[in-house]
This record gives sequence, structure tokens and C-alpha cells, in this order.
Amino acid sequence: MKKWIIGAVIAAVAVVGFFIYRAVLVGNTAFQTKEEIVYIPTGADFSEVLHVMSPLLKDPTSFTQVAKRMGYADKVKAGKYIIKKGATNIDIVRTLRNRNTPVKLKFNNQERLEDFAGRIAAQIEPDSATLMRAFLNPNFLKENGFTDATALAMYIPNTYEFYWNTSAEDFRDRMLKEYERFWTPERKALAQKQDLTPIGVSILASIVQKETAKVDERPRIAGVYLNRLHSNMMLQADPTAIFGYKNHLNDYTLVVKRVTGLHTSLENPYNTYKNYGLPIGLISMPDISSIEAVLNPEQHDYFFFAADTENFGYHKFSRTFLQHSQEAKKYHKWADEKGVK
Repeated sequence: MKKWIIGAVIAAVAVVGFFIYRAVLVGNTAFQTKEEIVYIPTGADFSEVLHVMSPLLKDPTSFTQVAKRMGYADKVKAGKYIIKKGATNIDIVRTLRNRNTPVKLKFNNQERLEDFAGRIAAQIEPDSATLMRAFLNPNFLKENGFTDATALAMYIPNTYEFYWNTSAEDFRDRMLKEYERFWTPERKALAQKQDLTPIGVSILASIVQKETAKVDERPRIAGVYLNRLHSNMMLQADPTAIFGYKNHLNDYTLVVKRVTGLHTSLENPYNTYKNYGLPIGLISMPDISSIEAVLNPEQHDYFFFAADTENFGYHKFSRTFLQHSQEAKKYHKWADEKGVK
């Protein structure tokens, strides 16, 4: 009887020892890369975790046993996790339980809120439709002084850190805080100096953004439009006519290389050839450099500009319409020769 008990104890110890050996000492990863990224969706249970993890494991069964013994199977946590090559079952469970890895979320140059939602959906868990519902929530917009047309102004291009499983509402609310942090008393004072609100600055900055890709030229472009605004002239900004035309057709994939009367004559709330002042909303997501250009414009007496055919990407600036007409003729001649339609 004693021998039987001793044998049973030895067998039990051996089983426990083997389990500890497999759990603690032996790596259970099946991949050859340095590491693999795992995404655990919000609301997932352990069966979903096992579905995600199984292709990465040599022995899913031992992983399951360890996960249950460590209490993880009943307390699954959503997030982004980095599994290292050669990790043991205990290492893996500890990672899934405690090491939700932040995402370096980046965005800029999005033309519309819909484009922005798609950009964000590629980086965190909520899909673009869910994000759009949060972005355009009527109560949220009203409480914070935005409209559907100006909502894009709230998202300041930069690199931010978020957890992958951040909800659409939490992402939106965090971006509101970043917006409020960006608009310091100093920046608000500079906006007021130009007779603009922060949203008005963003709208004008979106036009400046579309007019030139040259960061060093943006303060001069901003100065032209501010001169027009302060002189009660129409802005007559080509990018607003293009955006208004796209908006009219509901086709934002359209490429317009050359603005004509077809675009400038269209009755549309974005078309500054038909309406005085700023358009009703942004026509693109302005970079911080474009916002700063509006807040700190170049001081000059230019009212016009045309594309510079000799210095590609830049513009020729004029004080009078006569001077501008001469520069515009040069551009149109160049465009005709190049076959730009």
C-alpha cells in the first residue's frame, strides 16, 4: 500500500513537474520572426483569444492550461500585444494580461472628415462608420461649437499615443482636449488680431494648405487672403471652387487640374467666387504650418498671385489686378503648351 502511495505521489510530482517545465522553461512560440503582434478585440472571450493565438503557438493545449490556471481565461483584456519569439506560456499570458501596447497614431492631409475616419480606422479598433457617428454626434458638436462642415477643424495633425482598443468616443474626446490645448491664449489672441475665430483660422488655413505645398510660402499666401478679407474683397480662391464643384457632384475623387468658369460660376456655399468671406467649412485638414501661417502672416500689400512657371510649386505675387493679369497670361500660355486641361 505504501509503495502504491509513494508511486502515485511520484507520478503526481512528475506530472506537476512536467507542467511547470512546459509552462515556465520551454518556449511555446511557433513563429520565426523576432516578434508578432496580436490584436484582441473588445468583448472577446478566451475562445477568440485561442483562435488568434493558435497559429503562433507550438502547443495551444498547454497554453490553454496555463491561461486557465493563471485566471486569464476568465479575464480577457482587449488590446494590442507584442509576443516575443521563444516566450513561454507564462510569459505570453502575462503579456496578454498586463502589456497592452500603445499605438503611435499619425494623421495629416485628409481632405474630408470621411477620409480622416478611414485613416484613423486603419490604426485603432473602431471602424470608420463608428468613428463618423462619434465625430458627427449632434449633441457633441453643438456643445463644443462645431458643425458638420467645421468638425474637421477639431483634429490637429500630429502624432499621438493611443491604445488600439480606444473607443470612437474616447478618441474624439481626447482629440477635443488636444484641440483645446493647441489653442492657447496666445494663439487665440493672434486669431483675434486677424478678426478670426480659431475655427475661422482653420478654414482659411485649409485654403492656404490647398494653394501651396511649399511651407515657406504659406505665410505670404495667407497674407494675400487676409488682405482681401480685410478689404471686403471676395477671396476668389481656386481650391474652394474646386471643392464646391466636387461637393455639388458628390464626387470627391474627381481630379481638377485647371479651374474654369464651370467651377467658379457654380452656386455653392464653398465657392468663394460667388460668396464673400470664408466658406462654411474646411476644404481640407490644414497642417500646423498652415494654421501658423494664418496666425502669423507675412505683412505685405499683395492682393493677387498666379502659379510661377519658372519656379515650379511657387507663385508670382502682384499688388494690382493689371500686374496679376500679365502673370496669369504667362501661366495660361504655359498650361496650354503643356496640354493641361
